[in-house]
Amino acid sequence: MATASSFSHSSEFERVMSAARTPEWSFGLDRHGQIMATRDSGRIGLPWVIRAVKNGRGLRVSLFQPGDDTDAEGSPLGVVSGNPREMGRQLRTILADLSLADGDVGT
Repeated sequence: MATASSFSHSSEFERVMSAARTPEWSFGLDRHGQIMATRDSGRIGLPWVIRAVKNGRGLRVSLFQPGDDTDAEGSPLGVVSGNPREMGRQLRTILADLSLADGDVGT
């Protein structure tokens, strides 16, 4: 059973990412060890970025537009919580509900 402190371990994040995978998004861990998903924006080297950062017992999900500094605060999309598999499902739903177009973000 996962506890809040177990999310410092990449294996728990791997389980979240595995459950969240979609063909449109690429997942990995960023340099801070947090979940990051990227999607092509059509502009070379400037992808859409989603970061899921540890937040209490869950993960705070934020969106970064192409060219945004991912070390700054992104646009909040919500919080996912539960066990890693459930958090992954919630994250996948957030990604599926996003409507992304250059210069336009909607949910």
